[in-house]
Amino acid sequence: MSLHKYNLKRNFDSTTEPEGKIEKSKKELVFVVQKHAASHLHYDFRLEMNGMLKSWAIPKGPSMNPADKRLAIMVEDHPYSYKDFEGTIPEGNYGAGKVIVWDNGTYTLAEEQNEHKIETILKSDLQKGHLSFILKGKKLKGEFALVKLKTKQENTWLLIKKKDEFAIESDILEENKSVISNLTLEAFDK
Repeated sequence: MSLHKYNLKRNFDSTTEPEGKIEKSKKELVFVVQKHAASHLHYDFRLEMNGMLKSWAIPKGPSMNPADKRLAIMVEDHPYSYKDFEGTIPEGNYGAGKVIVWDNGTYTLAEEQNEHKIETILKSDLQKGHLSFILKGKKLKGEFALVKLKTKQENTWLLIKKKDEFAIESDILEENKSVISNLTLEAFDK
């Protein structure tokens, strides 16, 4: 895992995105979902692991409905500080467009573990292509899984909501405001 790809794709003289460096949360592991109006509207799902944010682009956005299996394309790792990024990535830069923090919170493994072993287990599960975790967000709650598809494209995964007391059939994406600024992507103009 490295932030080398992240740093190579960005011109930090012209974007307000944070530079890539490894940091860690002090307590529970964090997750963030950013709504991103780049060349195509999508949601970026990020899980803190080993001082970075493992990242997946989700074209249709996450769902709280267990019947929905959402395509998740693994992209380059992002720095931990990216969890708070809202703003406009200027034209001519990688990922140009508006970004809001659609959801954030903490997460843990679906199966109870010694907190000192959690990141080791996550790394192993990531390599195996199957992560199960519990999200404690403002919008996304409960158990989810990321499952790697066995296709020619190595970065293709599915994000799946598990059946639990938080599962709903309604479209969670209708809750379209930032959890930081309380603005919609359309109203956001920084």
